[in-house]
Amino acid sequence: MAALTAPQPDRNPPQDGNPKPDRNPKQDRSRATRQRLLEAAVSCLAERGWAGSTVAVVAERAGVSRGAAQHHFPTREDLFTAAVEYVAEERSQALRAVRTEDREQAVVALVDLYTGPLFRAALHLWVAASGEEQLRERVTELEARVGRESHRIAVEVLGADESRPGVRETVQGLLDMARGLGLATLLTDDRARRERVVSQWARLVNGALV
Repeated sequence: MAALTAPQPDRNPPQDGNPKPDRNPKQDRSRATRQRLLEAAVSCLAERGWAGSTVAVVAERAGVSRGAAQHHFPTREDLFTAAVEYVAEERSQALRAVRTEDREQAVVALVDLYTGPLFRAALHLWVAASGEEQLRERVTELEARVGRESHRIAVEVLGADESRPGVRETVQGLLDMARGLGLATLLTDDRARRERVVSQWARLVNGALV
């Protein structure tokens, strides 16, 4: 009787057409560390302001060494400019997520984005940039880009027709008012007064855009 032999494995197995991408654990850890540093920098700015937000403080909050923080962001300006870019993207995503058929509710939602911790962190960086020449140029350029993006998204969310006279100014006035309320929130949380102001603005904006 012939000896039975075990079947040999196919040296060229068929592909399923959906090969899984190779993962690099080191790169994953690096991205996770960078993300923790950015989130920590934002929370430090919102809570402590510029003066209290050193690289060492941010690194400690993120649970990494100062050396690891400086590997990702060599200078303090690099760290906090990246943090505000992160804030800007988070703000833009939040703006894009505002979807409502009720224009007055859209106004309320837009203003709310300017009175939370993300915008508060950006305000602290603006104050710091006013006295830091190296930081000022970066922040000015960044905020100009964020301002254009915020206006574009607000027009979309509100369903505004900017070809009509005065509509562009109405949308920009709303965003300027929201920034002012965000600035006031740094000093006091007068929520009841803010809600009345926003409610009135929502009615005015709705009437102007009809």
